[in-house]
Amino acid sequence: MALSWWRMLAIVLPLLAATAASGCGYALSGRGSYLPAHIKIIGVPLFVNNTPVFDIEQKITAKVQAELTGRGRYEVRPDRQGVDAVLIGEILAVSVAPAAFNSNQQATRYAVTLVAKVEFRDLKNNKEIWANPQLVFTEQYDVTTTQTATDPNAFLGSNVNAMDRLASEFARTVVSAILESF
Repeated sequence: MALSWWRMLAIVLPLLAATAASGCGYALSGRGSYLPAHIKIIGVPLFVNNTPVFDIEQKITAKVQAELTGRGRYEVRPDRQGVDAVLIGEILAVSVAPAAFNSNQQATRYAVTLVAKVEFRDLKNNKEIWANPQLVFTEQYDVTTTQTATDPNAFLGSNVNAMDRLASEFARTVVSAILESF
């Protein structure tokens, strides 16, 4: 009899925990949105590039637009005209620094840090919804060559996958922060 009691308890407790958790307000990350209901069209004009990294503003802007579009709830336009809200971005700095070394003291991994100023504004109410004047975003990349790279323009220019991943992850971070109010 005791064995069946423990077996029943082993079945019932997880079910109770799952039921309790379903009503506690948790949601899948990346799927929530706390924006006002009237925001249906979002403008994402080209980010301003204050760095020597060629074309980074194009890549970042395109990835942010794609990330917002991928959420499926909003129409995204590349300008400020005829929109309910606007996302304005400025890339302030990009740096590359060695992050890991092999036994010969050669860099095997680099950290790319991007600093941006981002503001999301409700244009109908002329109200700032979310902003970060010094958003610091860092990604690390393994390197397969013995080439040293401390110049971000050279590193990102010759490493297309790193530029693409940096832009994608930055976009995901910004859009999640805006839509989920974190």
